[in-house]
Amino acid sequence: MSNIISSNRPGGGIKWHWPSVHPEGRKFLLIAGIVTLCFWLLGWEILGWLMLGVTVWVGAFFRDPVRITPAGHDLIIAPADGLITQIAEVPPPPEISGTDGLGAAPMLRVSIFMSVFDVHINRTPVAGALRKLVYIPGKFVNADLDKASEENERQHFVVERADGVRVGFTQIAGLVARRIMPFVTIGNELATGQRVGLIRFGSRVDVYLPAGTTPQVLLGQRTLAGETVIARIGTAETIEGIGQ
Repeated sequence: MSNIISSNRPGGGIKWHWPSVHPEGRKFLLIAGIVTLCFWLLGWEILGWLMLGVTVWVGAFFRDPVRITPAGHDLIIAPADGLITQIAEVPPPPEISGTDGLGAAPMLRVSIFMSVFDVHINRTPVAGALRKLVYIPGKFVNADLDKASEENERQHFVVERADGVRVGFTQIAGLVARRIMPFVTIGNELATGQRVGLIRFGSRVDVYLPAGTTPQVLLGQRTLAGETVIARIGTAETIEGIGQ
């Protein structure tokens, strides 16, 4: 967790910094770098340039930027970088439904699609205790398709806030993704915006909103994990926007 404390009070400033590479990605970056160096030493310049591009992309894919998470007891924060591709009312996944999960009533689901160019470190949308963590192996169809929620490799989380409200979210592997990695375990106390996992190489994250809560994001809007407010618990205001 970062020790940065920020506010909207006047004064001060901040400088841009290169984001670090997550430890999980450093071995891939090292392998790509070694292959690139070998191609150059062998005089295979075309392959060397191609592998240099791959090396840069690998470093960018596993980048882990610092995010400033808004503080507020009613806020639900985006768990992923990406594009809002679907807002739908659906039953909660069976693996995290029931009295010890999200219940059985239909919920609003906000789907965030991550391309291979987005940051793939995922974060918890609310603070609380991690009550459920369920990994399910599966297929690797396009994560942008609705059936990916039921067929793809996926990992479900249920976080229970101090007031008893539960928020669920699901990491879904994509067309070229092959591994979902958790950074947390059941029983962990999580802070809003804390890193909870990683999906390798293109994927999606679904967020299930509590009853009486309407998304404060729009279809086609881009989100930043740990920063974008996607909903306020108990707020049912419908919003509209204009693409421009």
